[in-house]
Amino acid sequence: MSTSMQVYRSLEEIPPGLGPTVASIGNFDGLHRGHRVILAAARSEAQRLGGRLAVVTFEPHPMQILKPEAAPETLTPTAEKLRLLEQVGVEIALVLPFNQALSQLSARDFLRQVLAQRLGTVSLHEGSNFRCGHRAEAGMEELQLLGAEMGFAVHAHAAVVVRGQEVSSSLIRARLREGKVNAARWMLGRCFSVRSHPARGRGIGSRLLAPTVNLAEYAGMLPRAGVYITRLGVDSSTGTRWMEAVTNIGWRPTVGEPSFAVETHILDFEPMELTESTALELEFCCWLRPEITWPDVASLKAQIGRDVHRARRYFELVRHRVHGC
Repeated sequence: MSTSMQVYRSLEEIPPGLGPTVASIGNFDGLHRGHRVILAAARSEAQRLGGRLAVVTFEPHPMQILKPEAAPETLTPTAEKLRLLEQVGVEIALVLPFNQALSQLSARDFLRQVLAQRLGTVSLHEGSNFRCGHRAEAGMEELQLLGAEMGFAVHAHAAVVVRGQEVSSSLIRARLREGKVNAARWMLGRCFSVRSHPARGRGIGSRLLAPTVNLAEYAGMLPRAGVYITRLGVDSSTGTRWMEAVTNIGWRPTVGEPSFAVETHILDFEPMELTESTALELEFCCWLRPEITWPDVASLKAQIGRDVHRARRYFELVRHRVHGC
C-alpha cells in the first residue's frame, strides 16, 4: 500500500475508478485508541482485498453548523488530524465541507453518493454507536441493510475500554478540562499535544529565569489553565529536536499586565534559531499545579525552581521506566 495519503476536499475532486476502498466515516477528533482500532481493522482488510484504506471526515465539526452553541473544542484541528491519519496508514482522506445541504442528506443518499459512487467502497468499518444521515436516522442495523443494497459490507466495532471507561473524544475533552493529561494519554495512546509556532513573548521569562518560548494563538483545545511537565519539539532541517520543559497555561498574573499565554520554559537549554514560522509541538506529560498569583517575583522564581526540580525528577523516572506523576 502507498505511504503517501491523497486528500480530497470535495466529491468532484475524486477521480473516476478510485476503488476498491475499505472506508470509515467520522470526525476522528483526537484520533484516539478507539479510532485506531477501527482503522487498523479496516487497513488489514484493505490489504487482504488489495484495496486502499479511505476515511471520510468533515470540516468544520458538524456541531458547529447544527448546534454551534454546543459545538466542542477540537482536540485535533484538521491539518493535525490529517497528519495523524496518514501516520496510521490511511491512503485516501475525503474532507467534506459540512454545511446545511450536507446535513439534509438521507443516509441512503450519502452512502450512495460518497461510498458507492465516488470511493468504490467494498467494506465499511464503524464504531457500534455510529449513526449516519439526516437527524442521525441510520444506526448500525440500517447501515448494514443499506450496505447490502449497495454492495458493501458493514462491520461494527465495540468501544475500547481503558481503565474501566469507554474511550471517546468527549471524555478526553472532559479530562483535559480537568487538567488530567495522564488520563487523556491513556485514552489517546500518546501524550496530548498541540502544534503551533512561536509567538512574540514579553521576554520576562528569559530575563528572569530560563529561555522561554511562547506558542502562537492556537485554534484547538488546550488543557485546563495551570503548570505542566511538557516536552517541546522544534522542527528543523535535520528533524524534530525534543527538549524537556515546564509549561504554564494561563494569564501570567504576577509580572506585568496579565495576558493569556502558553509559555514554555526549556530545561537544559541550548541556543537554537527560531522564527515565527518554526513548527513547534508541545506534548503535555503531567499536571503540576494550578496557576497562582505570587506576592512578588522572588516567590514566583522560587516556585518555578521547585517546578523545574519536579520536572527533572519526572523525566529521570521516565528514563528508568518508572511513572513520575
